[in-house]
Amino acid sequence: MQKIEAVIQPSKLDAVKDALVEIGVQGMTILEARGHGRQKGHTEFYRGREYSVDLLPKVKVEMVVADEMVEKAIQTILIAARTGTIGDGKIFVSKIDEAIRIRNDERGEIAL
Repeated sequence: MQKIEAVIQPSKLDAVKDALVEIGVQGMTILEARGHGRQKGHTEFYRGREYSVDLLPKVKVEMVVADEMVEKAIQTILIAARTGTIGDGKIFVSKIDEAIRIRNDERGEIAL
């Protein structure tokens, strides 16, 4: 099992979520996040004053998938989240040793 964490633009959330459901990803957690990468934010004007916005709104999508689904899920996220501009986001993959369903103590991939 692997955990996939994708930090994406909020405008791409519905496309990513729908695409993942379509390929069979059964569960995911979606968190609102703020941060920056290479784009380092931007400046805005409000009522004639300039403000620096260095933490941009992002969405973090987390899911744990079976090993055979990892590459398919990554490619799905890449296609659905890409705009081709700076700030599209990042994907992180890490190994998961165990998954346990609290309701009935199922363990392993069946608990996903």
